Amino acid sequence: MRVPFNRVTPADDSGRPALAALAAAVGNPGFAAAADDAGLLALVDQHAAAVRESLDGDRRPLSPAVLAGYAEGVRDAALAHGWRPPAGAVDWADPDWLLVRLLAVCALARQLDAA
Repeated sequence: MRVPFNRVTPADDSGRPALAALAAAVGNPGFAAAADDAGLLALVDQHAAAVRESLDGDRRPLSPAVLAGYAEGVRDAALAHGWRPPAGAVDWADPDWLLVRLLAVCALARQLDAA
């Protein structure tokens, strides 16, 4: 569900199902690991800032559709370049760049829900 970020309104909730699936696969286990690992939490914060900046989130409010479209685009690009999802549980002590980036998207989605 890729949505060009410049065509989405802040109230657009169409990305919520994709974000819920991402939270179940990456967010929930990633946040559980980050609760015990300050280094991972800091890394997620850095990635979240980079995602927000790349989506112009400081000037345009982020929406579920924008975040879901971004996550899908990043994942699709990684798959096209040979990345494969982990076959089993993720080793959050040494996660790859893409998983941290997707966890950062989950963190931003949580912020939207809390607002």
